[in-house]
Amino acid sequence: MTYLIHAQWDQEAEVWTATSDQVPGLAIEAETMEKLVKRLREVVPELVQLNQTTQAGEEIVFQLHSERREVIQPH
Repeated sequence: MTYLIHAQWDQEAEVWTATSDQVPGLAIEAETMEKLVKRLREVVPELVQLNQTTQAGEEIVFQLHSERREVIQPH
């Protein structure tokens, strides 16, 4: 199974936020996409095991979809 994760840029807070309907409890933030992926590699396996949606020792795969919308104020 591949867990789908959605990352969205919060321009006001200047962080990426990751959530997933398939990984209950997932709600993390990071300043960069690289830091977000690093945190996801740590958190997703923990949550998947906690939610008992995988067998012990089973490979965990996630697919990250990102969205970034910018609002630019005119000068």
